[in-house]
This record gives sequence, C-alpha cells and structure tokens, in this order.
Amino acid sequence: MPAVQAKSISCPNCGGPVELRGFAHTLSVVCPQCMSVLDASTPEVQILQKFQGKTQIKPTIPLGTRGKLGGTQYQVIGFQVRRVASGDDTYSWDEYLLFNPYKGFRYITEYNGHWNFVHVETALPEQSRSAGKFAMRYGGKTYLAFDSMTASTAYVLGEFPWRVQTGDSVACQDFVAPPSMLSSEATGGEITWSCAEYMTGAQVWQAFQLPGSPPPAYGVFANQSSPYGASIGSSWRTWLWLNVGLAALIFFFMVLSPGHVAFSDHYAYSQGVKTESAFVTPTFQLDGRDSNVELKIHTDLDNNWAYFSFALINDQTGQAFDFGREVSYYHDSDGSEGSRNNSVIVPAVPSGQYYLRVEPEMDTGSPFMRYELELRRNVPNYGFFGLAALLLLIPPAFTTFRRASFEAARWRESDYAPSMSRLTSGGDD
Repeated sequence: MPAVQAKSISCPNCGGPVELRGFAHTLSVVCPQCMSVLDASTPEVQILQKFQGKTQIKPTIPLGTRGKLGGTQYQVIGFQVRRVASGDDTYSWDEYLLFNPYKGFRYITEYNGHWNFVHVETALPEQSRSAGKFAMRYGGKTYLAFDSMTASTAYVLGEFPWRVQTGDSVACQDFVAPPSMLSSEATGGEITWSCAEYMTGAQVWQAFQLPGSPPPAYGVFANQSSPYGASIGSSWRTWLWLNVGLAALIFFFMVLSPGHVAFSDHYAYSQGVKTESAFVTPTFQLDGRDSNVELKIHTDLDNNWAYFSFALINDQTGQAFDFGREVSYYHDSDGSEGSRNNSVIVPAVPSGQYYLRVEPEMDTGSPFMRYELELRRNVPNYGFFGLAALLLLIPPAFTTFRRASFEAARWRESDYAPSMSRLTSGGDD
C-alpha cells in the first residue's frame, strides 16, 4: 500500500507550519508550536481556540508514528485527553486518533497501562437483559452495562475529523463482554456507537515499534480478559476426571485387597459379674506379607458408653500391638449422637499366630452389654483416598477463588456490580 504524503498549512496565530495527514477529512487541527486549535475545513484557516493550559502533554505514541493493527497500517494523527469528574475524584484517559487513507479512522485508548483498539460502528445494538442486568446485544455478543459518565476534553493535539475544542463534553455509556467493550457517546442529540478490543501494552509497543518497554498496567480494566476465565471449566473437568480415576483406583484396591476374616466371636459384659474383665481369645493365623489388620467392634449399647483396651499379641515372638477404642451411643427425642460400632486399623502386622487380649470397661451400674469382635487381614485403607480427593479439590477451588477476586476487582468501579454468584459462574458470554 503506497504511503500518501501529508500537506502543510500555516498557523495564523504563530505562523508555524502545521501538517495535515487526514487530508479532506480534517476539520480541526492543533498547531504543535502554540497549541491553538485551528479550523482546517476552509482555505482561510481560522483560530477556533487558543491554548489556555500551563503544561503541554507529550503523547506516549508520538504524532506521525505508523503502526500495523489487524494487518492494516495506521498513522497517529490526533491525541486528546478525556477527563471525568466523579464527586471529589477526577480521572482521565488518553485517546489516539489513527488514520489510514483507504480504511479510514480508528482509535487507541489508554488508561493506567490498559489499551483498547476502537472502531466506530454503523449498525445499532439492541437493548437486552442478561442475568437481570441491563445489557446490549451486538454482533452476536451480549454486553453487560458497566458504567455511565460525562467525559470532557481536557487536552488536544494533532488533527481531527470533527471540530474539537478543550472543554467539549459527551455523555458516555460502556457495556462489556471481555475482551470486548461497546460504548456510546451522545452529544447534541446524536449518538455514536463504537466497539473496542482489549490490547496489552506489549501488543501496542510491537505494533508501533516503540522504544523501551510499556508501562505496567494497574488494576483490572472493564473489558480486560480474565486469566482464569477459560481455566475454571477445564480445572473442574480435570478434577472430575481425576476423581473418576481415583474411584477406579479404589475399586482396583478393593479387588486386589478384599481382606479376609481372621477372627470373629461374640461376647457379653456386665458390671455385676465378680470376675476379671480382661480375657484373651483363642489364637488365629495371620498369613501373607506384612499388612494391616482391622478390628471392628459391634455392640448393643443404648444411652451408654464402653471403652475397650486391646493388645494384638504374636504367640511365638511375644510382639504386641496395644490400642484402645471407645464406643458410645446416646439418643433422645431430639435425635441421636455417636454410634454403637467402632473400628481401628493396625498397620504393617507381620504374619504369624496371634491372639487378642481384650479388657472392656463401662460406667458403674451400667446394664448388660453384648458385643462382637471381628478382625480382618489386609483391608484397604480409604483414608488416603479421602485425603487425595481433598487435595485434588485445592487447584479448582483456588482458581475459582482467584477468578472471583479478579471479577470483583473489575466490577468494583462499575455502576452495575453483579452478585458474587455471577462472578464465580462459568466463562465469558
């Protein structure tokens, strides 16, 4: 695409040369020497406004700089600072006017290191509702209402296809569907709609071949894409499939280590019997490699408790494994508490001949208690799998929390902040 040469006029205020890069499209231009706003629509160049400010602002992207965006080369021909006063707070953003003689005008805006590539739309959006919020429907996307404001022009430089002056104000409304933003500007009964796409500073620096590095972006911008938006769904899907794999692993261990009953018997205990409460069971065989044993206790307790002291003793070596368990069960009209049963797992018990030493204990005056002891060898321990399932929950939960925090930061400055339930829901519309 051949480059088109700019023409020049003289400033009637200071006599300095003023380049016109927008040709017949240019209606007003700012003299770079005296900062006067000139009417460039007629051969008799007139002064529209003289510069009243005290400080000149140097654009980050110098006027005349060329850059390629979307495969088209544009030249920066205009620059203005838009300012919004909200109560005691005032903030502003920079706006660059881009021109290509074959594609027309585009804009780049910058606020706190956040950039947007903007083009004016000719079609009108349709009013809509989304999640109970006011929205606009355009180009197959639903844009949620974000904020509304009155913006005024605080500083101008370069040339524009309209008669621009400092102090000009427009009523603005922004609607977001990250990374896109739909905006309206209303002035003099006319409404102009534009659509913006979020850009990073690195993308702008690369497009215009600017020296150095872009300044860092601060905060979260209205249409900035969430770095967690796409990852939330994938992280929960990964969590689901990992849990499916974990369930399959549990089933595999159940088949591989079903456990077998090595000893089982029924007993009775009463506080009124004047005999030694401790006793030993007949010996039983624990076969195979070193593995766990599980002792289950089943009682008929009712509004009472019992404590059992156990010792699993190797009949040949005398090696003993001591442990104890309490069983308690209480109930009334409001419900029940505890359980009539309990169990304990003793890990890494070698094979051999064993017997149990059992010593039950109950509160004085307790009624008769029946109970059963069942000892199983090589029983799968599902506590590890429960811990694994809990650990697998951490990444998706953390990602969901980070997304909610990101969205909360986005909507904190909005006029239409949604509920937290929407912030944590799936990806972008």
